Amino acid sequence: MYSLLILALLDITFDVVGSVSQLEINKHLELGREFLAKGQLQDALSHYHAAVEGDPQNYLTYYKRGTVYLALGKAKFALLDFDKVLELKEDFTSARLQRGYILLKQAQFDEAETDLLDVLSVEGNNMDALNALDKLRSAKEDMKIIDLLLYNDDYAAAVHQITRIIEVCPWSSSLRELRAQNYVALGDYMSAISDIRSTTKLLSDNTEGFFKLSTWLYRLGQVDEALKEIRECLKLDPDHKQCFPFYKKIRKINKLLQDMETALEESKDHDTCIDLAQRVLKQEPNEQKVRFTAFHYLCKCYTANLEPTLAIENCKQALKIMKEPGVICDSAEAYLAAEMFDDAIRDFKEALEIDPNFQRAKQGMQKAQQRQKLSESRDYYKILGVSRNANKRDIIKAYRKAAQKWHPDNFQEGDEKKRAQKKFIDIAAAKEVLTDDEKRAKFDQGEDPLDPESGRHQQGFNPFQEFHHFHGSPFQFKFHFN
Repeated sequence: MYSLLILALLDITFDVVGSVSQLEINKHLELGREFLAKGQLQDALSHYHAAVEGDPQNYLTYYKRGTVYLALGKAKFALLDFDKVLELKEDFTSARLQRGYILLKQAQFDEAETDLLDVLSVEGNNMDALNALDKLRSAKEDMKIIDLLLYNDDYAAAVHQITRIIEVCPWSSSLRELRAQNYVALGDYMSAISDIRSTTKLLSDNTEGFFKLSTWLYRLGQVDEALKEIRECLKLDPDHKQCFPFYKKIRKINKLLQDMETALEESKDHDTCIDLAQRVLKQEPNEQKVRFTAFHYLCKCYTANLEPTLAIENCKQALKIMKEPGVICDSAEAYLAAEMFDDAIRDFKEALEIDPNFQRAKQGMQKAQQRQKLSESRDYYKILGVSRNANKRDIIKAYRKAAQKWHPDNFQEGDEKKRAQKKFIDIAAAKEVLTDDEKRAKFDQGEDPLDPESGRHQQGFNPFQEFHHFHGSPFQFKFHFN
């Protein structure tokens, strides 16, 4: 279509009048023609603007500008120019044909049909007009079928039928609006959003379209994107009765969500993260995808805050709304924090069923299995009575207290002393692992660095040497291993 328009323009000649002003106009027309031939449409448009201003009664100048508008996809302005052409020269067939094309693409069937029939009354064998008229009449018949489909609530078939018509009428905002409504009925909000976004480009003042975009994006949990679209509505009408109150609501929710993310990801302030997520749930009692985000953050923040029971509860709430591999893994981490290894392994498996290549789930599964194995042997955190996020100072303090309590020299010979010896060795081993960053990291991943079966344990480990290091050898060791 675009190449035909350019050829049509290049074939058009224009009259030259001997006045100075007309020479200037002709210069603009010539430059417009040159830029058009080069495909520099915006430059061509500028010169045609100047030519129209210089001679507002020249129908050819309007026609040329109209075809440039059409090539730029600005159908509204092209239509105005072709209207003006036909006002000035009613029998200009090329302009009537171009207007018929635009009206057909906008699904204004009756008006388009009138123009196309007028063209054929003059040029009975005009193939462009004949082909356009054939498409028009087929589209009108398809429209009748849509009414029947909608009456029977057959939304999927209606979408298919509307799509066929849109192929003929791509500039129809009403058809895209209708298809969007059917997509919503099918629960396909992303496709509905795509159609409504097109209507906001086809209609310059489509506040209703921006409001729908915002509400649907919000329903999908895309609060930041929803906020952007509602602001576009308010640019057109700052006091819009629907957009303004909705803007106030989602702006507040969006601020809470952003602060919640910052509290967890940057500040590591888990208490603040929990508080903000609970406020989101309170302020948004209905939209499940928004609530999903809040539950998900509560799942992660409670886990990080060493409150696994509450973490598990909120993970479950999030997964009721939407099951994603990442969230399932967060749930598994909450179970790990609660030392519920079977449940953690089950969740990691479920994540892998959704995405077999999800590395986090693969690594998590391995960690959970190793942690389960370790739980059957010795847990260095439990041995010293410290939490898994205890710092080195707390670990050393706990070690000293436990080592003094269970040092074998404090016990008489016999079973009691043997039990103390075993305890003392475990306490020293716990100190060695948990005060060494590399060994502790291995242990946290489910590997015991002192396990002889791993092949990576430290040779020559001496629990009493460790005790000397921290206590200056306050005891004389006089026991024997039998």
